[in-house]
Amino acid sequence: MDLSLVWAVIIFFGVMMYVLMDGFDLGIGALFLMEPDRHDRDIMMNTVAPVWDGNETWLVLGGAGLLAAFPVAYSVVLSALYLPLIFMLLGLIFRGVAFEFRFKAPEKDRSLWDAAFIGGSLVASFFQGVALGAFLMGIALEGHTYAGGPLDWLAPFPLFTGLGVVVAYTLLGSTWLIIKTEGELQQRMIRITRPLTLALLAVIGVISIWTPIALPYVAERWFAMPNFLFLSPVPTLVLVVAVLLFRSLRKGGRDAGPFIWALVLSLLGYVGMAISIWPFAVPPSISIWDAAAPESSQTFALIGTALIVPLVLAYTAMAYYIFRGKVRHGEGYH
Repeated sequence: MDLSLVWAVIIFFGVMMYVLMDGFDLGIGALFLMEPDRHDRDIMMNTVAPVWDGNETWLVLGGAGLLAAFPVAYSVVLSALYLPLIFMLLGLIFRGVAFEFRFKAPEKDRSLWDAAFIGGSLVASFFQGVALGAFLMGIALEGHTYAGGPLDWLAPFPLFTGLGVVVAYTLLGSTWLIIKTEGELQQRMIRITRPLTLALLAVIGVISIWTPIALPYVAERWFAMPNFLFLSPVPTLVLVVAVLLFRSLRKGGRDAGPFIWALVLSLLGYVGMAISIWPFAVPPSISIWDAAAPESSQTFALIGTALIVPLVLAYTAMAYYIFRGKVRHGEGYH
């Protein structure tokens, strides 16, 4: 068994689950900017209050898996991206504190915690995208050691991908609220979702053009034959899913449709990124096999992961099932 390949799939899955599941509650923080009414904000926060902290389990799995299975990649990536990752964690801390304190704070202090929730959500989302963009553009190396500076990530492409991730998460948040709310709040989310979908398509288009121009190995991966024939369904599916998302917004009675298609659209973008960088653990030169831990270490960590991941999936499914249905004024987790 190729343990490095197995671990690459596990980490891909863990990060994917984090993006898809924590993305929508980070997006709700951005949507707070568009909803000044206190009662609507209460509803929005209560739609994710029972599940948001469990969603972040997948981020822990991705980071811990990288350390256990690919320690070379872990050391290089953290050395290159210390600042954006620290900013991301600070954003998550502020957002997490705001979740609990907002409901308990006196009325005069509620706006402070709303600001912490908005700011924490935007900062966490933006710097996740910045870290992703810097990773995609490649990391300066001398052998297996980071050779760049502390601000190498501060470049146009990472900043653009930071904004792109904010757009993607906000779209996931608006479609989640279509499922969980009703009435005027739901209708506002439907109206917001249309321009957000167009904005995300624009982001995907720009990244799809920018990366092959800047990175020859990405251009070869996508446009050399026969890869072009095998991979062309991915961008085609992006357009098809976007059309289905727009159609689902026009249909009544199927509130889950827009959220499902937004998830698929985000997943396709994530798959496209994975195709572009495969098989690098650290683009453009360290492969997953070059970065791998000893086989004994990978095996030991894999045993624990095989036991834990089904439990995480089970309690996640149970939490979403228990707290299913609409959230209304005066109802909620708190």
